[in-house]
Amino acid sequence: MSLFQPDANMFERLETQDSAEIIARPSLSYWQDAWVRLKKNTRAIISLNIIILLAIFTLIGPLLWQVDPALQDLNQVSQPPAMPKSALVVDPFRGWEGITIDNYEPPADYADSVPAPTNVRAEGTATTQAVRIAWDQVPGADGYNVYRNVREPTSFADLGLPLGATYGDELSYEDRLSLEARDYYYSIVPTDGLDEYEVFTQLVVTPKLAITRDEALERGLIDSLDAVNIGDEVTIEFHPLGTDYLGRDMLARLMEGARVSLFIGIVAPLLYVLVGIIYGGFAGYIGGRFDVLLMRFADFVVALPFLLFMILFKIAFGIGPGESGIIPMLIALVLLMWPATARLVRGQVLQIREEGYIEAARLLGAKNHYLIMRHIIPNTMGVILVTLTFAVPAAIFTEAFLSFIGMGVAPPTPSWGSMCNEGVKTMLSHPHELFFPALFISITVLAFNLLGDGLTEALDSKMRSRD
Repeated sequence: MSLFQPDANMFERLETQDSAEIIARPSLSYWQDAWVRLKKNTRAIISLNIIILLAIFTLIGPLLWQVDPALQDLNQVSQPPAMPKSALVVDPFRGWEGITIDNYEPPADYADSVPAPTNVRAEGTATTQAVRIAWDQVPGADGYNVYRNVREPTSFADLGLPLGATYGDELSYEDRLSLEARDYYYSIVPTDGLDEYEVFTQLVVTPKLAITRDEALERGLIDSLDAVNIGDEVTIEFHPLGTDYLGRDMLARLMEGARVSLFIGIVAPLLYVLVGIIYGGFAGYIGGRFDVLLMRFADFVVALPFLLFMILFKIAFGIGPGESGIIPMLIALVLLMWPATARLVRGQVLQIREEGYIEAARLLGAKNHYLIMRHIIPNTMGVILVTLTFAVPAAIFTEAFLSFIGMGVAPPTPSWGSMCNEGVKTMLSHPHELFFPALFISITVLAFNLLGDGLTEALDSKMRSRD
C-alpha cells in the first residue's frame, strides 16, 4: 500500500492578512488623545490662537510700536482712529486786532427786527491755532453773539456752544477754543446789545491742522528749523487707534495696559490655584476629621467679603486714594479665591484614592509621595487646567472692575480697567476711548472661557470611548 506523497508544487501559497492584526486606531496617551479632540473643537482652537495673539501683542508689540504710552500730545487730544495726517507749518501765534468800524454810532432806536448778517467769512487761513471770522454790519444791531456747533443746526435753539459776544463797532471774532481738524458750524446772531434777534447766518469752517517749526523740531518731526518753510506740510505722529483725552497714543496704552491686566489675570490665578491644589489635595488624601476641619475653614474663607479685604489691604500697605493698588489686589485674590479650586481638587482626590490601581500600588509597597506624584496629581491635571482657564478671565474681570471703580490700578498707570474708567467720561463725544479697552477685555475673557469649555470636553475621559 503506497501513501500519497504531496508535491510542494501542487500547492500555491495564498497571501492572507489577518484582520485581527490590523491596528484600526493608533495607541495614544491620555494627553495625546485630549489634544486630538481639542483640535476638533473649532471654537477652542480659535480661542487658543486669540490668546497667543494677545501674548504677542503684550510682549512683542511694544518692541515694534515704540511709542511712549505716557507721552502727551495736546495738539491731538481725543483724536479718533485715522490714517497718517499732515500738518501745516505756521508762524507762532500772534494776536489779531480784528475788524472794527470807524466813527461807529449806536442806533438811536432799537428795531423790533433786523436782517441776518451778510458776508460772513473766514479771514486768512483757518487752522487749529485760530479761526478768525468777520461779517458786515447789520443795520439796527448794536452787537453780535457767536456760536459754534459740530453739526449743522436744525433751529435757532440748536446753534451750539456760545463762544462770545462783540459790541458796537466790532465785526469779527477770533476762536481759539480747543480747535480740531473737523467741520465747525459758526452762527452769527445780531443783538441790540443785550437781547438777541432770532435771525442768524451760518458759516462752515474746516480748520487745517497746524504746527509751528519749533513744535515740529521739539516733537522730532523735522531735523532742523531750516528743514521746512512756513506754508509747508509735515507728517505728524501716527495714532492708528486714536488718542485719549490727554493726547496719549491709545495703541501704546493698550499694550502697556495689557501687561498690567494680564499680569494680574495670570499670576494671581496661578498662585491661588496652586494654593487650592495643595490645600485640597492634602484634605482629600488624608481625609477624616482633618479633611472636615480644613474644608470648614475653606467655607469660612468663602464667606469673607472681597471688597472689604481689598480696602483693608490698601490701608495696611499705606496706599491712599488715587494710587495704584496692584500688590493689595494680588494678595487679596490669592488669599480669598483659592477655596473653589481646593473643593474641586479635594473631590477628585477623594475619588481617585479609592480606585483599584491605587490600592494595588499601595499593596505593592508604594509610598504616599509615590502615589501622589505618580497617580493622583496626573489624574487631577485635567480639572486643574480647566479651573485655571476659567480663573484667568475671572481675575482679569476682577481687575477691570476694581480699576473701573478706582480701587485697582490708578492713572497714569494704564490697565484695561482704568482705561475704561477714563473712557466712560467721554464715551458720548469720543467713544473710541472706551470701546478699545472694553473690546480687549471682552475678547480676552471670551477666549479663555471658550478655551476652558474646549478643555473640559477634551480632558473628559468618558469622551475617549465615544470618539
